[in-house]
Amino acid sequence: MHTVVVGTSGTTAEDVIAVARGNARVELSGEALEALARARGIVDALAAKPEPVYGVSTGFGALASRHISPELRAQLQRNIVRSHAAGMGPRVEREVVRALMFLRLKTVASGHTGVRPSVAQTMADVLNAGITPVVHEYGSLGCSGDLAPLSHCALALMGEGDAEGPDGTVRPAGELLAEHGIEPVELREKEGLALLNGTDGMLGMLVMALADLDRLYKSADITAALTLEALLGSEKVLQPELHAIRPHPGQSASAANMAAVLKGSGLTGHFQEESAPRVQDAYSVRCAPQVAGAGRDTMAHAALVASRELAAAVDNPVVLPDGRVESNGNFHGAPVAYVLDFLAIAAADLGSIAERRTDRLLDKNRSHGLPPFLADDAGVDSGLMIAQYTQAALVSEMKRLAVPASADSIPSSAMQEDHVSMGWSAARKLRTAVDNLTRIIAVELYAATRAIELRHGLTAAPASLAAIAAAREAGVQGPGPDRFLAPDLAAADAYVRSGGLVAAVEQVTGPLA
Repeated sequence: MHTVVVGTSGTTAEDVIAVARGNARVELSGEALEALARARGIVDALAAKPEPVYGVSTGFGALASRHISPELRAQLQRNIVRSHAAGMGPRVEREVVRALMFLRLKTVASGHTGVRPSVAQTMADVLNAGITPVVHEYGSLGCSGDLAPLSHCALALMGEGDAEGPDGTVRPAGELLAEHGIEPVELREKEGLALLNGTDGMLGMLVMALADLDRLYKSADITAALTLEALLGSEKVLQPELHAIRPHPGQSASAANMAAVLKGSGLTGHFQEESAPRVQDAYSVRCAPQVAGAGRDTMAHAALVASRELAAAVDNPVVLPDGRVESNGNFHGAPVAYVLDFLAIAAADLGSIAERRTDRLLDKNRSHGLPPFLADDAGVDSGLMIAQYTQAALVSEMKRLAVPASADSIPSSAMQEDHVSMGWSAARKLRTAVDNLTRIIAVELYAATRAIELRHGLTAAPASLAAIAAAREAGVQGPGPDRFLAPDLAAADAYVRSGGLVAAVEQVTGPLA
């Protein structure tokens, strides 16, 4: 099994995905264990002093003014976990919880939190055992960290609350720890707070969304190219010289992908034929690289923000290299929240332009010779009419999901935490947006492949033919009389979601950008 070693200098997006989705094993480096022990020594020294230190010998948030006596500090740490584990609503997906736990371990291992090495090791042991705490949808405002979600994870480390075992069954966390020989942690000064105070949930969802969107933007370039073919459009707008004079990297990459898919097509360039006279393609076809390219550049910015956050140690207070323990505001989720919202906006626009291309394929007045709704016997058959309705409904929801969460703030903790990021909410809605975008692209794929096969006497590009053949093997059926359509659309969704579409095309084109 692949092993991810956690050191003091952060982690990578690839490692997050390996742990969250691939169940990679986690190990702490010797350097991390030394840093943990060194920082813990500083916290222990401060705890022994009579002067109050925030997070070590005081309460938290609006209750930070109270000095806590030594005999109550362990109880304080337990209590903050128990009281903050106040989530409600549906369970959060297993991969999100694993990403959250791993990223919290990443910060703990930095040596800036003051957590004992034994606590960090228990965090790794729980991940390696496949134990996943039950975390709920609601409870984080994206400031002072993803408090409720992280608290549910910390509660499981204490042997309390519920968790999902490796067999998928939800049981008391204490039972699962015992079965795997893991001792519950008994928290000491600073440790409860350190386990809760990070942007780990929203960051984990950002990292996974970027991985999914990378596949979806390639998929959208492919389906845009298939639609251009099916509409007998012009590939001349994809020439690299045209995109070089407006030097956005994403635009050039999308145009190059579309051109690679269309290489050798017998369907493009029929503008002057009597059956399809026109001067230019519609914007949804001609401007596909500009729209998808802008989304790609948005992803590049979001990936830069994610890389900085992956290298960060987010906690409050933190142990600095010179031995000081200082309060800070690094737990504020604004940097992550903004790009999560930005990605949702770009994804909504990509879904919108894909739906416009699908609608064009189905309209006999704009499809340049294709049958109405791509039906086998129009009037008797409705063809893909309602598939486009479904796609339009998904696009409408995408537009609602594009409304920024980070523009909102609701004060909390008796006005001590009076400006919050709502980054967790931005991440949750982005996950829904990514799911919907997958379905929208799948509908365009379904329509475009059917339309190409209805262009009798003309041969599509080799890459297009490869995509169609693989789709048919994956259960995405071709033209014919009306049939129960939902299974076909589900097969198209699975084909896009699995990366099968990109893989089939890359067998012909080589790697897409």
